[in-house]
Amino acid sequence: MSPDLNCISSSLLRSEPCINSLIAILTVCGQQLFSSYTFSCPCQVGKNFYYGSAFLVVPALILLIAGYALRGQMWTVASEYCCCSCTPPYRRSSPLERRLACLMFFDITGRALVAPLTWLTVTLLTGTYYECAASEFASVDQYPMFANVTPSKREEMLAGFPCYTSAPSDVIPVRDEVALLHRYQSQMLGWILVVLATIALLVSKCLARCCSPLTSLQHHYWTNHLHNERMLFEKAAEEHSQLLIRHRIKKVFGFIPGSEDIKHIRIPSCQDWREISVPNLLCVGDTSQGPYSFLGDRVVEENEEDRQEGIEMKP
Repeated sequence: MSPDLNCISSSLLRSEPCINSLIAILTVCGQQLFSSYTFSCPCQVGKNFYYGSAFLVVPALILLIAGYALRGQMWTVASEYCCCSCTPPYRRSSPLERRLACLMFFDITGRALVAPLTWLTVTLLTGTYYECAASEFASVDQYPMFANVTPSKREEMLAGFPCYTSAPSDVIPVRDEVALLHRYQSQMLGWILVVLATIALLVSKCLARCCSPLTSLQHHYWTNHLHNERMLFEKAAEEHSQLLIRHRIKKVFGFIPGSEDIKHIRIPSCQDWREISVPNLLCVGDTSQGPYSFLGDRVVEENEEDRQEGIEMKP
């Protein structure tokens, strides 16, 4: 890929409107496929409401949870800016850091709500799920054909409205009017949700900027700083861990995988295996240099050249 395309793709991936638009488009496509292949209203008394509501709400909740879980910033806020009483003193954040963490959390929430709000809006504007869920609660007292029908029979007929393909001639007009009413209610709820979400987005953006301790230029710099810091840290951490692991692997086994001139290997002792089998935590407490590897401290601190256990490799 050319540098120009890399620059364009990188800028698009960092553009919030582009990312939100992509998420919304994928959610719409997923909703259409999901509805086409999985949804089938049971048309039974007591089941339509739960079935339609489940298809309307449960995927939105799953998308919301996934939106939080898949955000790397969410785990940064949870791990670095936690305010629990059990947090060690050296990890407790200052008031300014907590305000910045709240600002970041609001930004994460706004992005996480894109997919579930899109799902709810599309499903309500389509009206299929709502029509199934609300079919049992339609008011049909104004129709003469339901005057002499028992309540249980009426509920059974209403529950079967979404599934009627062939019905008596006197039931077809009622079914069509009820379907139009439910479609109207569902689409009105969908447009109301769009308006409320738009207003909430505007208000939250304004409040976040008003309550932020940073100016507009500082916020822009801080956002870019966090992105570059994370990117460079991941690269440095990967390279550092590879070098450190290669160094410690050589101390344990006497050679580095991939080496062509292996002349000596080392046989780890039982004590070595016991110590390297217990994982250690990273920098816990006030120690100046914590254990970074499951290979253990003993392997690092010992001078392996003084040990006589080993096998000479003949060329």
